[in-house]
Amino acid sequence: MKNLGIYPFGQTVKQVIQNDKSPKRVFVLGVYASAVHAKWIGSDNKIKVRALAVASEPEIFWRGENVKEIVDQINIPSELGRLVPAGPMFNGPSGIALDELILKPLGLTRSDAWLSDLLPQSCLNPSQKIAIEREYLPLISQYNLPETTLSGVPRIFADEKRREEIAKELIESKADVLILLGDKPIQQFLKFFDNRWKKLSDFQREDGKYGDLHNSIILDKPIKILPIAHPRQIAKLGRSSARWYDLHQEWIGNGPRILLR
Repeated sequence: MKNLGIYPFGQTVKQVIQNDKSPKRVFVLGVYASAVHAKWIGSDNKIKVRALAVASEPEIFWRGENVKEIVDQINIPSELGRLVPAGPMFNGPSGIALDELILKPLGLTRSDAWLSDLLPQSCLNPSQKIAIEREYLPLISQYNLPETTLSGVPRIFADEKRREEIAKELIESKADVLILLGDKPIQQFLKFFDNRWKKLSDFQREDGKYGDLHNSIILDKPIKILPIAHPRQIAKLGRSSARWYDLHQEWIGNGPRILLR
């Protein structure tokens, strides 16, 4: 199996994919998997890193369940302090946003959805890179710590091979609706099968409303496209756009479950 990388303190990067292969009503396509985050507290009880990625999520669009048990399994030399779960905003917020702000308003639960990402593993974002370089790398030699080999966030999340894998998953899911989370799934998946749209705002041309269904065909399969803003936007997770947040709140208020009747 290909080595996908090593987190600080030694956990291996794992692909996070849909386990329940039974037929679903909707297929949800996100961007890339997140990670389990720990707060690293030094032996002096001062915070070294507020949220350090230390393990792959146990399931796709994880909600943060059992985070303490996961973090407790990671070994750290006592001289370097301890790891405790990072705050809720760092563990599972996208999964919660998916459930509460997208599936629930549609009258759906996780059991109705097949979940996928353009890239089914986590990446090293710039803030994580800075934290690792500042706090972890200088200690590797002295404490015989595992080298961290996380890949950075790529420009291309899904190459042709990965797009084919996602399309086959979509067919296998038997879903009639493809929910796309933000611009990236449109740019790096949908447009290769239907190039009428290049980004989320394109769906609002010609008086189209946010959150409307749009007919398309993927691998000869008729499919309804439901383009939705990314969980970061609709749940105000970090830097986000007030425009997409407001549009999504209006969509929820209009009772979107009627879309899937």
